Amino acid sequence: MTTFATPTSPALSTATFVDSAVENAAEVFLGRAAALWPAAPAVRDRDKAWSYGHLDAAARAVEQRLAALGIRPGDRVLARTGSACEFLALLYGTWRHGATFVPVSPAMKAYHLTSVLADAEPALIVTTPAEATAADGVPWPADTAVLTVDDFDFTPADTPVGPARPVPADRLALLIYTSGSTSAPKAVACPHAPVAFAARAIETRLRYRQDDVVLTAVPLSFDYGLYQALLCALAGAELLLSDADEHARLLGYARDHGATVVPLVPSLGELLVRLTARDGRPTKVRLFTNTGAALNAPLIAQLRERFPGARVAPMFGTTECKRMTILEPDGDLARPGSVGPALPGTEILVLDDDGRPLPPTEIGEIAVRGPHVMAGYWRAPEPTALRFRTGPDGRVTLHTGDYGWLDKDGHLYFQGRRDDLFKRRGLRMSAIEIEAAALDVEGVREAALLVPEGGRDMVLFTVGDPSAEQVLARLAERLEAAKVPDECQVLPALPLTANGKTDRKRLRAMLEEADGGS
Repeated sequence: MTTFATPTSPALSTATFVDSAVENAAEVFLGRAAALWPAAPAVRDRDKAWSYGHLDAAARAVEQRLAALGIRPGDRVLARTGSACEFLALLYGTWRHGATFVPVSPAMKAYHLTSVLADAEPALIVTTPAEATAADGVPWPADTAVLTVDDFDFTPADTPVGPARPVPADRLALLIYTSGSTSAPKAVACPHAPVAFAARAIETRLRYRQDDVVLTAVPLSFDYGLYQALLCALAGAELLLSDADEHARLLGYARDHGATVVPLVPSLGELLVRLTARDGRPTKVRLFTNTGAALNAPLIAQLRERFPGARVAPMFGTTECKRMTILEPDGDLARPGSVGPALPGTEILVLDDDGRPLPPTEIGEIAVRGPHVMAGYWRAPEPTALRFRTGPDGRVTLHTGDYGWLDKDGHLYFQGRRDDLFKRRGLRMSAIEIEAAALDVEGVREAALLVPEGGRDMVLFTVGDPSAEQVLARLAERLEAAKVPDECQVLPALPLTANGKTDRKRLRAMLEEADGGS
């Protein structure tokens, strides 16, 4: 039996997990939901809809197939299938078998995919028929079994019975690879217990309902998307799936199927606002959630205007612990800029450069403790030791590399990554502060700042009606002179990563290309 424990965090088995064995996450989510609501709608994609009973049977069939293929508990099953009902069957079936699920975005390019395949060493790859022999020009490893979703029978007449097999506390449920925006992707190792704890803690704040339809247009390979399936299972709600190439029809899809909850990244929020300008008929949306990158205040105001009755719940998290804070819906009206207090049963700290807690309102590194802290990075002891630090009391503290401050009531205010905080002309400032001021300029819809780097001064990129000169002039009315960039570029749209975040690496490349051509 293959298991994984973080060598640099020996206290995880006692500090993070309550028992030496935990219930399989497949049973925590799908097993419970199928027992309580077998006929209730569980998941719908553009082509089909499955009940919780159907999804459970499909997951059991996957479990049976993995056993027949000789996949062992602890082996990795890599899935590159996009957002479809079959993804959830593969996820839960892999968990039922005790193997580790590795979701990979179909948008991942060859450069990073090659690295992921070598690092994960999957025992099985499941992909689409179009990629049966290669993905984006990358041949699948010759010694690895490769199946397509069409090779599985998701509607079997005879499936295994009984609960999912129990798993050790340090058995990995997921390997979630980071975007690799600054280097080769590395995988966050996510055992069953923290995955289950994190989802349950989030559920206590968001309180999805059994009659909810949760529209998930963020990729399922992104933990924000994947956890929507878990939250739906806890509530008995329906998951409504949409892929990136279907965004132009997103509003109609949401209206046709009665979407009530929509998890957002800023680009999706902007898209929905634009779509409502063409079709203003009412929807059933009652709640927008946000993570990945913060929604700016003008966009939040537009969402409230275009979706009357819908509330907004800002959140903050990182894959290394899934979620840190959740602000109560519409809590931003009383606490502008807050991303909420720590999840129940967890702790948020703001630390100085020596790792000492700072008092309220002082900016420092955000750190977190609790049962939702994951097990470190897969096969990467040095980065694990840097970020997941075990203290004298045996407790593991996750040092996020993000910076922010806490108010006296324990609400967190995010200020950016370490690299987003910088000094210019003797004054300390943050990229988020300058971007927020740019978004306050009438007509500016999006803004991204590249901080000073390698002899280059900061550069602001905006999307909207004002010219670069007008943006800079309006910024000078809002910020100290040192915080006003010398250069602003107006773009038709900001480049985005596969997860819908601003692609700053591409913005840097655009500057380099422009410099090279001049």
